[in-house]
Amino acid sequence: MSPSDAAWQQMISALHASGRKAALAITGGGSGAVGELLRIPGGSRLLIEAQVPYDEQALAAFLGFAPAQACSSDTAIAMAQSARARAARLLPPDAKRATDLVGLGATAALVSDRPRRGEHRFHIAFANSAGVAHCTCVMAKGRRNRAAEEDLVSRAIVLWLARACGIAAPSVRGLLDADEQYGETLISAVDTIDQLLAGELDRVTVQPDGQMMLSAPQPLVLFPGSFNPMHEGHVLLARVAEELRQQPLAFEISVTNVDKPPLAGETVRHRLAQFAWKSPVELTRAPTFLEKSRLFPGATFVVGADTAERLFGAKYYGDDETRMHMALEEIANSGASFLVAVRIDAAGRVRALNDIPVPRRYADLFTEIPEHRFRSDTSSSEIRARGVAFVNPNEPHR
Repeated sequence: MSPSDAAWQQMISALHASGRKAALAITGGGSGAVGELLRIPGGSRLLIEAQVPYDEQALAAFLGFAPAQACSSDTAIAMAQSARARAARLLPPDAKRATDLVGLGATAALVSDRPRRGEHRFHIAFANSAGVAHCTCVMAKGRRNRAAEEDLVSRAIVLWLARACGIAAPSVRGLLDADEQYGETLISAVDTIDQLLAGELDRVTVQPDGQMMLSAPQPLVLFPGSFNPMHEGHVLLARVAEELRQQPLAFEISVTNVDKPPLAGETVRHRLAQFAWKSPVELTRAPTFLEKSRLFPGATFVVGADTAERLFGAKYYGDDETRMHMALEEIANSGASFLVAVRIDAAGRVRALNDIPVPRRYADLFTEIPEHRFRSDTSSSEIRARGVAFVNPNEPHR
C-alpha cells in the first residue's frame, strides 16, 4: 500500500527540511516525482534541478557517454552520479558540502503504445557521501495501465530520495504486489580504496564529487603523478593538455610504486581530497607506463620531459635493453601517446623533448608541449620542503 496522503505530505515536508540539496535525472517514466516534491511548499530548499533526458541522444549527452542499455541499474547509477556532479557545479563554493549533496537517477521501461517484449521494470539509484545505493523492480505485465505504472515509479523515486536524504520512509516494496520482484543493493564508498590496496581491484575512478566507480568509461587523456602535493603547475599543465587534445583530462595516481612501499589508505584519501569538486582521478595499481597502457589503451599520457626520458633508461628495465624495447613496442601497439612538457632538471637546466635521445622508431609516440604554452619551475618536492601548498581546494581548475 502507498502512504496515506497526510503521511506522504509529512514525509515530503521532512525531505525539504533535511538540509540536503538534491538533483534528479529521470528517463523512461516517473517524472511525476518532480511534481510530488514541488506540490508541497518548500521544494526550493531541497531541489537544485530535475532533468528528464528522455531521448537516446539527450541521455548520452547528460551522461557523457552512450549507455549499453538505457533501462538498467548501471545507467541509473551513472545518472545519479552525473546528477550529483552537476549539483556540485551549480552551487557556489561556499554553499556546497559533499555530505549534503544527493544525486538521484531513475530509468524505467513502462507500458507503451506498442507491445513491449521485455519486462516492465524500473531502476532507481542515489549517490551521496556514503556511497551508492540502487533498487530494481520488475512489475507484473498487464496489471497496470501507463498512468498507474507512472504513479508507482514516481512514488518509488520520492521514497528512494527520502532514504538518500536520511528521512524515515516506507520501503518501495510496500508499493508492489507480493508476487512482483524487488531488490536493493548498497555499494559503500568506504571500502573501495582498501580493496584497491589489497589487490582486489586494478582501477577505481573517483569522480569530482567523491563517488567511486569500478567500470567508468576510460579517459582519453591521463596525467599521472604522485601529486604530493598538487600545485599550480599541475593545474596549468592539465588545462593546456585539455586544450591541445580537445578532450577532458583525468589525473592518475598509482597506489603502488616500483621501488617504494604501497601508499597507505590514509595517504591515498588525503591526496584525493586535493581534487574534490575539480577533476576525476583514476586510482590504479599500475606504477609503470607499460602497465598504464594496458589499463588505458589508446590514452594520451601527459608527462614532463624528465619522466619521458626515464622511458628510455635501460636501468629502469633491469639494465636489459631487450626488455626496454619489448615494453616500448607494447606501449606503441596499445595506441598510447605522450604529451611532453618542459621541465627543469636537478642541475637547473631546461629539459625538453628534443633533449631526449628518442629512438627514431618511437618518435611518433611523443608530442612536445611548446614552452610558450607551458612552463612551470614549481616542483612538489620543493613545496614539501617549504611546507607550502599552492592550490586552493575550493577553486575548480576548469
